[in-house]
Amino acid sequence: MTSHSMRILRRTSIALAVLVAMAGWAGGPAQARVFVGIGIPFYGPGYYPPPVYYPPPPVYYAPPPPMVYAPPPAYSPGPSAGGQMCYAGPYTCPMERPVQSGGSCYCPGNGGQRVWGRAN
Repeated sequence: MTSHSMRILRRTSIALAVLVAMAGWAGGPAQARVFVGIGIPFYGPGYYPPPVYYPPPPVYYAPPPPMVYAPPPAYSPGPSAGGQMCYAGPYTCPMERPVQSGGSCYCPGNGGQRVWGRAN
């Protein structure tokens, strides 16, 4: 029984292959189209092409570089000449030339004027 069903299957397959080949030969020639144009679209009356909208890119600002702050310079009083100071009211300044302790001296004021005082 198995060999009989195999024979039927083979005959059917062969007949089907022959029919498909005959249908392929009987078909018409292929159709091809050639179009030559100049690239000006014509859409006819009442047709409007869809609008094309390209949104602008998002605005992005680069962050500024990190701020690096230098520490303030350390305050150090200037060197005193011989250690002698002149005390002239609200002003105190080092002496340029040594004088006797208690002698008269001057310090420059804010406007550049001389403010007289006493040496230590």
